[in-house]
Amino acid sequence: MAGFNFDLHRLRLLRELKHRGTLAAVASALSYSPSSVSQQLSLLESEVGVPLLEPVGRRVRLTPQAEILVAHTEAVLERLEQAEVDIAASLRELTGTLRIASFQTAALALVPTALTLLRDAHPRLRIQVTQMEREGALSALLVRDVDLVIDVEYPGDPSPRPAELEQEVLGQEALHVVDPGVAKATKPQEMLRILADRPWVMEPEGTAARSWAMTLCRGAGFEPDVRYESADLLLHLRLAEQGHAAALLPDLVWLGRRPTIPLRPDPFGPRTRTLVTAVRRGSSQHPAIQAGRRALLRAVDKHFSRAADDTPPSFPGAEDPAAVEN
Repeated sequence: MAGFNFDLHRLRLLRELKHRGTLAAVASALSYSPSSVSQQLSLLESEVGVPLLEPVGRRVRLTPQAEILVAHTEAVLERLEQAEVDIAASLRELTGTLRIASFQTAALALVPTALTLLRDAHPRLRIQVTQMEREGALSALLVRDVDLVIDVEYPGDPSPRPAELEQEVLGQEALHVVDPGVAKATKPQEMLRILADRPWVMEPEGTAARSWAMTLCRGAGFEPDVRYESADLLLHLRLAEQGHAAALLPDLVWLGRRPTIPLRPDPFGPRTRTLVTAVRRGSSQHPAIQAGRRALLRAVDKHFSRAADDTPPSFPGAEDPAAVEN
């Protein structure tokens, strides 16, 4: 049987096509022309001896044989990543680049503290940070555009986690219903009636946050009137502060400071989401990854310790404990 001699560069192009979906997306990500990518994949087909792509309308998809080849390519790349881990671990000083992707509120509340810790502990380690929403960040991690993702999981989120990724928990974060009308209500039943009649701001459809929020409201017996959509939670907060909409907001949105709007016991019951870091399988022992995760864990501790020590703001009626606690 003749031995195979596959070009690793071409194998990576095939893998990129599986994850990015189109030849144009692969070409754009790697600064090639689409025709160059197509030519390289045609050469790979010649090397393998079987068709690897089949047309579907104006696009192409991988054949079953190409999927087999990509699976083995993933294993090869994982071993190469392990080699990088071993080389980095053999050095006395941490150098190189750590690329982090983070969603907005974590980028604002946690990343600056983590950067300070990393700069002090590892001055020769270069950190790159990109703000991305979670749905795009995990894809970027899979295609090796970033090395570490700060992610978040909502209660009951059924979204499967890719087998190629490993997660580590950073902590739990409380979620609050925020609305001036709720702050003035005296009973949970009254709060729910107010929320059912209020306009809402939520994250865009298709996101885990939106799915969770809709499920929560429907479980409470009402269909929320979603008038405002945005992935920007600071906009959510601003609309809630000015009485334009009810919102479901995490603790991180206040950036470790006192809340700017009264918080009442949640009429839906206590809710939390889980902050995690995600990395590619096989890279978790890389010294830069470990340093990044340690810094983020310390940043989480500092953030929530600072928030817990802060005194509540003085809102109308706050001098009457019953107005706040009931």
